[in-house]
Amino acid sequence: MNTVYVSQQGCYLSLKKELLIVKHGNNILEEVQMPLVEQILIMGKSQITTQAIRACLIKNIPIVYLSRMGYCYGRTISIERGYRYLSRYQQLLDSNNKITVAKAIVKAKLANSRVILRRQQQRKPSIDVSQALNILSYLMDKVSQALTINQLMGYEGAGASAYFSALGQCITNPDFIFFGRSRRPPGNPVNALLSFGYQILWNHLLVLIELQGLDPYYGCLHQANERHPVLASDLVEEFRASIIDSLVLYLVNKNIINSVDDFTFKHGGCYLNHSGRKKFLNVFIQRMEELIDTGRETKQPRWDLLTRQVRRYKNFVYHPVFGYQPYRIR
Repeated sequence: MNTVYVSQQGCYLSLKKELLIVKHGNNILEEVQMPLVEQILIMGKSQITTQAIRACLIKNIPIVYLSRMGYCYGRTISIERGYRYLSRYQQLLDSNNKITVAKAIVKAKLANSRVILRRQQQRKPSIDVSQALNILSYLMDKVSQALTINQLMGYEGAGASAYFSALGQCITNPDFIFFGRSRRPPGNPVNALLSFGYQILWNHLLVLIELQGLDPYYGCLHQANERHPVLASDLVEEFRASIIDSLVLYLVNKNIINSVDDFTFKHGGCYLNHSGRKKFLNVFIQRMEELIDTGRETKQPRWDLLTRQVRRYKNFVYHPVFGYQPYRIR
């Protein structure tokens, strides 16, 4: 199944029988058979015909509308995607179940962050991230003792601060400087890459959550908000380091992304421009389509890791007594 990304501005999406056609002016950029489309992500100012929208609704294909910087405005989903049935089970989860899952997610995030730093240190013995590794280990122990969500979020925030400070040492490209995380707006090219990547990953998880019939507005870690699908924000924590952070290091250290040509500075922040988004998405898709061992009999695309975790969460909702096992890097 394919995700159709429309990142170039001024594109036009139309339908011809079972063929979804993406055009820019008179040039056809892409043609995809509708049965092969899983979701459509439209970034910025592009148009899609009513006929194409109707076909997507009939075939349960979500359409996600994003800004050019990757922020989600909203999505068009079929009425069949309703999650009233499962939502009742999600609402019945008690506070003990929720905090147990929240602790597991935060602990997995800290553990995955630690693995990324340790691997970078093994590849580049000249860097010293031992302090961050010790802090992350200490915080993982504290997470196990947490009694409230606020305590958990405090430990998560402290872990993120130590981790991102050390991550900057793993960047070997002198054109990119990174001392810590900044967002809304991203303060520099590395933060722009991280923000864009997290948003893309979040959107994919949101679609998978809806595909499984879960209500994305009921989670365990992040505070419930009627305008924020918190379950997607919960589950994305497990994959930030392993998928996005490692990808950003690859793009920067391999000189795939140019610190000048692939970014734009406006509204007090730094953002990927069209060429930067195109480069990012190309490598992101290649990486997510790589066949890896996901625990099944045969190797599966890296996408399967996301699907597996959403299904695990769904099983937890039906059977809370068995708990939820977050994704951890092996």
